[in-house]
Amino acid sequence: MKLATYKNDSRDGQLMLVSRDLKLTCSAAPVVKTMQQLLDNWDELFEPLNERYQALCSGELLAEKFDAQKCHSPLPRAYHWADGSAYVNHVELVRRARGAEVPESFWHDPLMYQGGSDDFIGPYDDIEVPDESMGIDFEAEIAVVTADVPMGTADDHAGNFIKLLMLVNDVSLRGLIPGELAKGFGFYQSKPASSFAPVAVTPDELGDSWFDSKVHLALLTHYNNELFGKPNAGVDMTFNFNLLVAHAARTRNLGAGTIIGSGTVSNKQGTDHGSAIVHGGVGYSCIAEVRMIETIRDGQPSTAFMSNGDTVRIEMADNDGSSIFGAIEQRVKIKK
Repeated sequence: MKLATYKNDSRDGQLMLVSRDLKLTCSAAPVVKTMQQLLDNWDELFEPLNERYQALCSGELLAEKFDAQKCHSPLPRAYHWADGSAYVNHVELVRRARGAEVPESFWHDPLMYQGGSDDFIGPYDDIEVPDESMGIDFEAEIAVVTADVPMGTADDHAGNFIKLLMLVNDVSLRGLIPGELAKGFGFYQSKPASSFAPVAVTPDELGDSWFDSKVHLALLTHYNNELFGKPNAGVDMTFNFNLLVAHAARTRNLGAGTIIGSGTVSNKQGTDHGSAIVHGGVGYSCIAEVRMIETIRDGQPSTAFMSNGDTVRIEMADNDGSSIFGAIEQRVKIKK
């Protein structure tokens, strides 16, 4: 099943069903009005909603053309948003650039922080930042959305609670991160509002590309209309989503609608020049990783962070080349 949320006068928008090919849509309102209501009552509402979805895909329902620019993030706000760092290669590069080793614990105990979830922005909304000097960066990621997860859920059972998958742009302000982390209390100002692709999908929509609780497809990032990254999200993922969900639930219950992110998708570097597209590699999912490669290679970074007017597009295609989630397509806007 594929789902989106159209913007309306309410904070939580209108839940919409979207056809498998992303061409048509119809309201989910005869069954449920919002995404959060669906997640709160998943076992009761899934079957009648799925019947409506199948009717939409087969042309049995009156439908309209799907317009991704009308979309909010599938969950315009959520009770809980926690982002992991499942690709330890990304962490290793960051630490190598400053001459530090990766602690052994990082390979079996995932990093995770709890971000702001009261103010997600839509996939076509501007990324508004007060000042370019804050080091504006995108981070292309995958996320899962869960039902209620009991505290202490084991990783081999955590997959039962994963209901939806989404793409994420976890915007980071790199210039603020070192000072915040130095305080010993974690991210806050350095992590402004995140955005998600227009469409959330149930795992079965990915077919054989969803196994071992990973998405085995390339995550495509275009920066200022040029291909910047195409790493495979199923490669070099040290912690799969089962492990991330179990980690988040170790000491607390997770409420329905909890979003768990993968962290920046990152594949190991394959050439002396890193993994840039121009050097035949798979590229990157954030600017910071390019800068780490430059620092390791040249002693200092040379690629700038995002500026006013810069654009980023994040998308994923299936094995036939068709978009699965629609695209996140955003422009930086300096808000004076």
